[in-house]
Amino acid sequence: MSLASDLEAIAGFLLVFIIPGFCLARAVFPEWRFRGPSGLRRVVELGTLSFVLSVVLTVLVGYVLLSFAPGGFQAYWSDPVLETILAAISAVALVFAWVRGSFRRMPLVPTAPPTPSEEGAWELTRDLDRLGREERRLRHRLRVGVEDPTERDRMNNRLEEIRQECEELARRREAQYAQ
Repeated sequence: MSLASDLEAIAGFLLVFIIPGFCLARAVFPEWRFRGPSGLRRVVELGTLSFVLSVVLTVLVGYVLLSFAPGGFQAYWSDPVLETILAAISAVALVFAWVRGSFRRMPLVPTAPPTPSEEGAWELTRDLDRLGREERRLRHRLRVGVEDPTERDRMNNRLEEIRQECEELARRREAQYAQ
């Protein structure tokens, strides 16, 4: 095989299996970033989504060409109709992705951390688990035996604070559900 045919094969593979889906995914999800704790997960998601979307676009464009082209459709490198259409779709999606801010260092609209009133069930569960761990730790220390009476009083006071905080979290969440 010659170098030219190898380059054609690589270009064809990328154009059919990667590039259109990547450009479309970046246009649809401009807020996805590849840094931070969820960076690796985003890379895997984008790679998978790019592959699946590219295959879907190739099948759809091939079907449309097969159905509506006069005399049928033949895919040849000498007549790259499919590749041209996929490249055009990629270019349009790339422009949309760029306009939506997909390639900026920071998203256009920074996402603000949720306020305590907007916290969901996940955050509530996390807070309740944290309080439960602290309560179990304190109960264990009291059970094992703390000799100092002031330390024992301090631990009992903290246990009461934890119980009140748990009740307050539950009360706030129930009030949110009642609205």
